[in-house]
Amino acid sequence: MEILKNFDLKSLNTLQLQAFAEFYTELHSEEDIQRILADATFANIPKRVLGGGSNLVMPTLVQGLVLKVSNTGKALLKEDATHWYVQSSAGENWHDFVQWTLAQGFWGLENLSLIPGTAGAAPIQNIGAYGVEVKDFIDSVSAISLRDGSKRVFSNSECEFAYRDSYFKNAGKDQWIIWDVTFKLPKANRLALDYGDIRKEAERLGTGLNPRTVAQAVINIRQSKLPDPKQIANAGSFFKNPIIPTALRDQLLNTYPHLVSFQYGEAQCKLAAGWLIDQAGWKGKSAGPVGMFEKQALVLVNRGEATAEDVWGLAQQVSADVYAKFGVEIEPEPIRW
Repeated sequence: MEILKNFDLKSLNTLQLQAFAEFYTELHSEEDIQRILADATFANIPKRVLGGGSNLVMPTLVQGLVLKVSNTGKALLKEDATHWYVQSSAGENWHDFVQWTLAQGFWGLENLSLIPGTAGAAPIQNIGAYGVEVKDFIDSVSAISLRDGSKRVFSNSECEFAYRDSYFKNAGKDQWIIWDVTFKLPKANRLALDYGDIRKEAERLGTGLNPRTVAQAVINIRQSKLPDPKQIANAGSFFKNPIIPTALRDQLLNTYPHLVSFQYGEAQCKLAAGWLIDQAGWKGKSAGPVGMFEKQALVLVNRGEATAEDVWGLAQQVSADVYAKFGVEIEPEPIRW
């Protein structure tokens, strides 16, 4: 186990921001965590847990110790008449894990294909796409305390999941290292085909409506709209889709008849943040080294040697312009260090 100083984090965040960690190490085992916590050198300094760096905005200097979760492994733990219980180590690549479940004949996660990041980060953000949220498939989350090294298993309800939110993003922020996640995948699969162009693309593939076809449809759609972080630095969807009262949505429709929205419960609607940003004039527009992607206005991209200050400056401008036009607030989705 090696502790590195002044470590360059540019390649470990998909926005490729200029960032350096005061101290950095990788965690491959629970013993690694216990060694760190027992080392008096790091007892009173901040500790940051890093997964895939795909939903994160880093400052130029990250003070304290950055802990890169690098454990791997995945397996079917058990099954009963209605579900498979599948566990993934936190350091596993999320997309690879989803494709592995499908290859094993386990379904449920197909709509979440090609989301960047790690399996351990999935519960923190309650990742979601194309009408599916990961909270609906999580049985439990195993985490290790950064305070005393104790291990705890959080049930689904204890994770306090909400839209792009969880206990680990709020009350439990910076207190736990998620070490593995157990998924409860239903044997009676019900395909989620009614969001966006999923059904149309799945039918176009001509291989029948099944989980693997849906996964390929999602991959095709995402690749057509979203830039590959390896080619164009980005953190995926940068803003949450705002949730507003249905009555306000109906008022907006009087002025903007093409407003894109989805029902969210009985009295609320979710608006498409990308559509709002596009209509506010930001699609393909840049401010210094950062800008909103020309194919999908929801994606903030780094076009040069950007810093966190550049990113947040653009985010504030975009948010302000959307509010000025629609009276609707949009919030950034990535975690801010």
